Amino acid sequence: MTGRLMTARFTRLAASLPATVPFVGPETQERERGRPFAARIGANENIFGPSPKAVAAMRAVAGDVWMYGDPLAYDLRHALADHLSIPPEAIMIGEGIDGLLGLTVRLFVEPGDAVVTSAGAYPTFNYHVAGFAGRLECVPYRDDAEDPAALAEAARTQDARLVYLANPDNPMGSWNDAGVVTAMLERLPDGTLLCLDEAYLEFAPEGTAPPIDVSDTRLLRFRTFSKAYGLAGLRVGYVIGHPDLIAGFDRIRNHFGVNRMAQAAALAALAVREYLGQVLRRVDESRERIAGLAAENGLATLPSATNFVAIDCGADGDFARAVLAALIARDVFVRMPGVAPMDRCIRVSAGTEREMEILARTLPEALAEARERA
Repeated sequence: MTGRLMTARFTRLAASLPATVPFVGPETQERERGRPFAARIGANENIFGPSPKAVAAMRAVAGDVWMYGDPLAYDLRHALADHLSIPPEAIMIGEGIDGLLGLTVRLFVEPGDAVVTSAGAYPTFNYHVAGFAGRLECVPYRDDAEDPAALAEAARTQDARLVYLANPDNPMGSWNDAGVVTAMLERLPDGTLLCLDEAYLEFAPEGTAPPIDVSDTRLLRFRTFSKAYGLAGLRVGYVIGHPDLIAGFDRIRNHFGVNRMAQAAALAALAVREYLGQVLRRVDESRERIAGLAAENGLATLPSATNFVAIDCGADGDFARAVLAALIARDVFVRMPGVAPMDRCIRVSAGTEREMEILARTLPEALAEARERA
């Protein structure tokens, strides 16, 4: 494109960063391929969708979207407070966990401050740290799972402002018991804040989450309506913490960032516990089906406490990337971890019977093609 020479200048920090999106969306790939995917089982979306009552709530407010959403998200905050038996002042609503993580980094990290995470963990957190000039220190996974003890030790040696742990974990689906998370918290040095990402908590076994204690100033817990509640497209999540920490978000957040429809849908979804139970059962059935399909093809799967399953392709990252490419060529959208040795796996989200039948047909073909190229 030609035109006038750009005279506006990016900040030195922004100019030093690559223009990137942490995840390449399936829509981007569909445009590049010139056709849609037949099975969209790569983004850890809840393919079973939101509850009918949540959909009805969206329809009911559709005519009112000329109004801004409540900047305090009063009704949703109070409903969550009742649900969790904590004060509403201990909850902040935001644009999904991604948006809240960005606000957290902005709120607590000065340029050059150390921030600790796991190498290969959720990349959007890293994106925010880089965007606010934090200094990332990455700890390896241990046995295909995040290593809380090593994270705590790195936080101590690096004098970290933040340390990130997802429990359950993305991309591997692993999880730690509540006692392990509590022990990690006790090992953290003064001044280090634990960012505990619990996006997949609803899918996890009982005993995964420590009890909520909003008097603890060492911890922020992030949860979402994107996964189990099926509202990923609306971008509504929340963070739980000490009221003094939560109040800090009002200094920097986008007060109209969670729209009226998202608030109404989340409020309705929270109230329908029986539908959530149905979703959890269907996800469990799909995880078993994915494990069965993997076994039929001579592959193993990792235990999962999420709505996806990591399939060990049995070789190295190059082979797994070949399997991934072959599946995408057959119109099956999946993803994979990006860091060795976890990149020997592909990651498949739970799907309906239709998606599972497509996977059953294409997985052996993809494996055969990858083996021919090896």
